[in-house]
Amino acid sequence: MSTELRRYTLADRFLQEIDRALNNIFCEQQSSRPYPAEDKDEAELTEEEKRLASGLMRVNHAGEMAAQALYQGQSLTARDPALAERLMQASIEEADHLNWCRRRLSELGARPSLLDPFWYAGSLAIGMTAGMAGDRWNLGFLAETEKQVVRHLESHLRRLPAADMRSRAIVEQMKIDEQGHADLAEELGAARLPSPVRRLMRLTAKIMTTLAERI
Repeated sequence: MSTELRRYTLADRFLQEIDRALNNIFCEQQSSRPYPAEDKDEAELTEEEKRLASGLMRVNHAGEMAAQALYQGQSLTARDPALAERLMQASIEEADHLNWCRRRLSELGARPSLLDPFWYAGSLAIGMTAGMAGDRWNLGFLAETEKQVVRHLESHLRRLPAADMRSRAIVEQMKIDEQGHADLAEELGAARLPSPVRRLMRLTAKIMTTLAERI
């Protein structure tokens, strides 16, 4: 391959990834699956319940924004092409989650987190770092991330207004998908992350969710 062609290829890939990031952050995408809340009636929520549901779905949207960036970074630096393909496939499901959360926020008359670009940039860097550590650690990071996300979604199901069946349907499907991603990572040979790394991930997630619910 000539130097000129190689430069073109790298530049083309770079532009594709930038376009993907901008689309994830600013544009509503086509979902690959039906909207889980489609057959659920909109409940009559009090203003307090609506604020709570909006805050929680804003957190979920921010988390899915971060997930898109993590998968993007991990797939870019994965050493095994088959693993990179698996990560890209999982990111399609995460894109559904992102779109569902964005749509639900619109239904609630709420906006996404103003810090979404920050979540995306930081998560992209973390994902690339995980990938550069090696495929087993890359998978280990994925498995631990998804396990923490499942616990986080379970807490949201406990906090969401009981009558808000539309938000609940979305979160329930997200939980199923995230557990599937964690199981897949372990089946593919994920390494168990050291305790300090897992604690740091929980602390980082706590900071993000606290800020995203309010800002």
